[in-house]
Amino acid sequence: MLNGSRVTVEVADDVRLLWVLRDILGVTGPKYGCGLNVCKSCTSHLNGKAFNPCSVPVSKIKETDEVTTIEGLPATVGRDLHPMQEAWLEEDVSQCGYCQPGQIMAAVALVRKAKAEGRQITDTDLDGLRNICRCGTYSRIRTAIRKGADRM
Repeated sequence: MLNGSRVTVEVADDVRLLWVLRDILGVTGPKYGCGLNVCKSCTSHLNGKAFNPCSVPVSKIKETDEVTTIEGLPATVGRDLHPMQEAWLEEDVSQCGYCQPGQIMAAVALVRKAKAEGRQITDTDLDGLRNICRCGTYSRIRTAIRKGADRM
């Protein structure tokens, strides 16, 4: 499943999922940055948890897996925008915007994990995010994550 719809593609087993998403399925929210699971600009969700499709061969995706990209995030809450996206806009986080889909997807996964553990996100949680923002909007990112978390 991709963003709530069943999709099937025929590609070699070693093709990275990011290329299937972007080049075959036309889902361009996850960005190509490094291809090595370092910059995390492609961060999406696999069964609700953050993952980086640039480092996952398509052969590792099972028929029962649910992949969610930034394009499908609002549907997870039945709205036009996810609360985290709304917080991002309100805090004017984005400058160039390239890393923002991955930042938002990582933030949502982090907040969901903390809530599942029955707690609020902490500075330590935020320090653990490794998504790179070359524009350096980290203080606004942190503020937006906290605001989005309050609404989730």
